[in-house]
Amino acid sequence: MSIKKIGVLGAGSMGGGIAHLAAVKGFEVVLCDVEERFVAGAVKRIAGFMDKSVAKQKMTLEEKESALQRISTTLNLEDLASVDLVIEAIFEDLEIKKSAFAKLDKICAPGTIFGSNTSSMSITTLASATSRPDKVVGMHFFNPPLIMRLVEVIRGYYTSDETVMLVAEAAQAMGKTPVVVKKDTPGFIVNRIMMPQFLEAIRIVEEGIATPADVDTAVKLGLNYPMGPFELMDFTGVEISVHVADYLFNESKDMKWNPPQTVKALVRAGRLGKKTGGGWFNYDQ
Repeated sequence: MSIKKIGVLGAGSMGGGIAHLAAVKGFEVVLCDVEERFVAGAVKRIAGFMDKSVAKQKMTLEEKESALQRISTTLNLEDLASVDLVIEAIFEDLEIKKSAFAKLDKICAPGTIFGSNTSSMSITTLASATSRPDKVVGMHFFNPPLIMRLVEVIRGYYTSDETVMLVAEAAQAMGKTPVVVKKDTPGFIVNRIMMPQFLEAIRIVEEGIATPADVDTAVKLGLNYPMGPFELMDFTGVEISVHVADYLFNESKDMKWNPPQTVKALVRAGRLGKKTGGGWFNYDQ
């Protein structure tokens, strides 16, 4: 088996970025979401990014048109029936993801591989919603998918060697470097290392040691990171960071993962439409 046609479930920044990447690299893509405005918005963003690439002579107009023609959009899960690989890129909620996998299990061919772009959640638990746990795998891209070079390929308890191999090959065909996470552990590799840095940065601000801006400056200049922890949380979404930390805490009951109250309050303020908007650099310290 080889992967030639990819379904992407979720047309947000990650799903749209994965669809863009796959189409540019020659895969047929079916992009699915629940509302037309989401898929239409994703295609508009993709075309806009491609226009910039054409202007910079990184791709030709013909290559742009060919890549866009390889992307079809749909609001119906049934249109994913013919794909070789589904990459799920919806909200980080375990029950929502399980529900999607259970529906896809009844629609897709027995040989279709289900990959989840989850950054932390259990692949084994997701696989339990299907009749094909050997074909369920984590395929964690990083934001933005077009630029970030890594894909974490995560084994669930029942994931087969063939599934891992095929997904790693697909990641390589997209120009990415895959690393295999051999045990289905919360946070995988990158988030298990990154989240303690996020949480400690927040505690430094809570204790009045430094501002978010100065923490970012210290990390960028002292550790040579391209972005500081607060910039990165704003970029990926503060609410997602809290959600991941809560998941890690609930799975492990280890207090080191418990999100500080400051960041919880920031997320609540963002939900209520307060001036913070849920971002650190609008935070009224």
